[in-house]
Amino acid sequence: MSDAPHAYDRHMLEALVCPVTHATLRFDAERQELVSEAAGLAFPIRAGIPIMLIDEARQIKADG
Repeated sequence: MSDAPHAYDRHMLEALVCPVTHATLRFDAERQELVSEAAGLAFPIRAGIPIMLIDEARQIKADG
C-alpha cells in the first residue's frame, strides 16, 4: 500500500470521462479534482472517490 492518505488507481482515473462532454479529464493532485477543460468543470475527489455529479462540480474559468 501507499503512504499517501488516498492512493489512486491511475488506470481508473484515466478511464473516467466528463459526464457532460465525454472528454478526457485532467487530474489536479493539488486540489484533488478531476478537471474537464471542455466543460469548464472540476469534479472533486473525496476520501479517494471521484464525485462525478454535475451539481457537485466547481466551475472553472478558461484561460484567455
